[in-house]
Amino acid sequence: MRGTAADLTSRQMAILLEIYLSSPPHTVRGLAKSLNLSKPVVTRALDTMSRLGFVKRKRDETDRRNVFLQRTVKGATYLADFASVIEGAEKA
Repeated sequence: MRGTAADLTSRQMAILLEIYLSSPPHTVRGLAKSLNLSKPVVTRALDTMSRLGFVKRKRDETDRRNVFLQRTVKGATYLADFASVIEGAEKA
């Protein structure tokens, strides 16, 4: 996207869309399986998206080994803006 918006890779965007468009809960293992990626690849992408504020990690209180990924308002806003850009390009 142009302007000051974050510039995500296609892999990062695929992960972000999976988190926002499919039902939770989301885990690294689940995302890796559904997108046919390795867990380290998913983790690196999530590190970037966490720094940007698009996703949030939350430790599972019942099993501290698990980490769930949560949507954020900032991530939802980014995807809404991205959708507007796509819709604008279709009309042009």
